[in-house]
Amino acid sequence: MRLLVTGAAGLLGRELLRTADHDVVPAYHSQAVPGGVQLDIRRRDDVRAVMRDVRPDAIIHTAYRQDDWMTTADGAVNVALAAEGARLVFVSSDAVFGHRAAAYTEDEPPCPTTPYGAAKAAAETTIRTIRPDALVARTSLIVGSNGDSGEEQRVRRLAAGEPGTFFTENIRCPIHVSDLAAALLELLVTDADGIAHLSGPQALSRHELGCLIATRDGLDPNVLPSTQGTASVIQLDSSRTQRLLKTRLRPAAEFLLSR
Repeated sequence: MRLLVTGAAGLLGRELLRTADHDVVPAYHSQAVPGGVQLDIRRRDDVRAVMRDVRPDAIIHTAYRQDDWMTTADGAVNVALAAEGARLVFVSSDAVFGHRAAAYTEDEPPCPTTPYGAAKAAAETTIRTIRPDALVARTSLIVGSNGDSGEEQRVRRLAAGEPGTFFTENIRCPIHVSDLAAALLELLVTDADGIAHLSGPQALSRHELGCLIATRDGLDPNVLPSTQGTASVIQLDSSRTQRLLKTRLRPAAEFLLSR
């Protein structure tokens, strides 16, 4: 299978390149990836040209920018329009939902409360309209193993005394990048469509997650500053998708502290 991975320079993109057992073509915007093709997904003609050159059998679209509607929303639609007969997996976010105590299932409609969440929700809605055979995979905070995720880097900065804080009322369901990549690659070769939730089964506050990362990295979790902040609880119920997978989506306490 010839697989095009957009956002190939990012944390998830790099893991997909490392683990995919396919003929993978990386697509990047500004940070070059060996063997890759440069792609500005905001430009529809550019996307079409790359699709004509690469002729992928499948696409995993991971590219986004939290502060840029054109990249996150319009760019995803441009990829879907140009994908033609290729299998399309679009990586979305739990940010399509708002604060609620109960976990969200795949059947519930988006209700974003942030511009980034609205961009992802708009992309989801349009992609499902123009490509009903596509798979939309929503995920949560992504954590790595080598300090290369945003959450890990933030722990190191704040542990070193840089300004900032971790919120105790901001709660998500973190997932390890290797679990997420494995699940996406597993779903890629199925005929699953619609919505899939791919997050860890353990809900943690940003502060609790930061403390686990600090402990793993040999840092003192007690030095991490924390504050309550505005309540923001967003949990994805991934149990339905988990039943389709051989890949086990591990809780953060397991993948961060197990040896």
